[in-house]
Amino acid sequence: MEPLSFQEYICSLDPATLPRILRICSGVYFQGSVYEISGNECCLSTGDLLKVMAVALEKVICEDTETGQTTELPPTFKGEQGCPVPARTQRVLSSQGRPLQPPWAQPHCPTGLFKPASAPGPYSTPRGPFLEGSKQRGLTLHQAVGRSSGQPRPMLCPTIGPCALLLHPVYEVHATMHLRRDMVKIPSTLEVDVEDVTEEAQHVQFARPLLLSEVLGMEEALPTRAEILEGPAGPAIFENTWVPRLQRGQWLQLHGRSHAWRVLASAPSSGRHFLLSSAYQGRFRRRPRQFTGVQELAAGLRPRQQLRVVVTQDCEGRGDDVPPLGVGDRLEVRGLQGNGPGTWLLRHRHGEEEEEEGEELLLPLDLGGGFVEEACASKKYKLVELLEQQPLPCEVRVVAPDPELERDALGPLPALRLEARLDQPFLVGSFCEEPEEGFELPPQWLGLS
Repeated sequence: MEPLSFQEYICSLDPATLPRILRICSGVYFQGSVYEISGNECCLSTGDLLKVMAVALEKVICEDTETGQTTELPPTFKGEQGCPVPARTQRVLSSQGRPLQPPWAQPHCPTGLFKPASAPGPYSTPRGPFLEGSKQRGLTLHQAVGRSSGQPRPMLCPTIGPCALLLHPVYEVHATMHLRRDMVKIPSTLEVDVEDVTEEAQHVQFARPLLLSEVLGMEEALPTRAEILEGPAGPAIFENTWVPRLQRGQWLQLHGRSHAWRVLASAPSSGRHFLLSSAYQGRFRRRPRQFTGVQELAAGLRPRQQLRVVVTQDCEGRGDDVPPLGVGDRLEVRGLQGNGPGTWLLRHRHGEEEEEEGEELLLPLDLGGGFVEEACASKKYKLVELLEQQPLPCEVRVVAPDPELERDALGPLPALRLEARLDQPFLVGSFCEEPEEGFELPPQWLGLS
């Protein structure tokens, strides 16, 4: 077919024949860049292919054939009260004050509906069985614009006025394009010429980019090779050797889903954050917990675990019921006694000598003071062992770096706070030129397609 303007083509398109494939014949804007305004595609390059999937009427511009005045009608126009009416339209009132139909309203064309109008000059009134039937009921707005076949024909609408109108529909075209993730929305008034190439382009595949999260859900297609179409946007949130190489045009070998879990950790001294894999082979040593007040001590109790602390800040007593606590006192927290505001913490205070038996204490939860945990400083833990025995968050120190790492960034840190365990899936990949150097891609933190 010969190229047509996009507006002409869409107005003459039969929706029953969708989808249709179009080639852009002219209309290069801004050197072929793609610009979007309010979700609409506003720039297409010569040679681009579109696969039109749907067409929706957005509005209709009514042009008065005598005055040239235009009025916009929404696609829901039914000619009811409140619809736009030209200023020169008059209403005739009956003796009861009710509006009568204006003199141009024909009995066979209900108010608010359209009927073809005879017009001199280049406009011809279509005839046929459909028209004859339409005289009995009139045409809706959608039917009226559907009869134009690409060329506006004069219509009458009693609600709008007595003069013939030319209806200029504006459509929103929904189409897919090669290497575009989402359906593009194109106004039919975009000034480009198109050619229908549906028959000759049946073999064309409109590839749709995938996010890492989508690839993760396609395990049956893995392993596979993939090209990066769009690298991560903004500053990198991961500091390693392979993230800077995730750029447009880079090819990856995607192997499959990683089954390792991870631990989010932070360094209190620097504010840096780390993701530790369950495969991490370094060794940890627990750091003693510190507590400010009896309330924090009560919160630090763990089922089936002893909690022994040393007082680090003097605390005054409260009469005969609450004895004073001094720096260096060693306490073993036993549990809670009572409920509500009257809850007390039961402790055992050890004697100054090992052979002394000590005494039982009841301390109110609102009592202040400072305490530090007595922890075994010699035991070393693997990451798995640590999480089995110690609820998170907890503070640790790496005492033996991972021997598999060339440089373990956790080794020099004086303290590491393990915040939470993460079970989100990762994707195992490698660069095609270095297949043996694997890494794990986090789909939820890398905006990659």
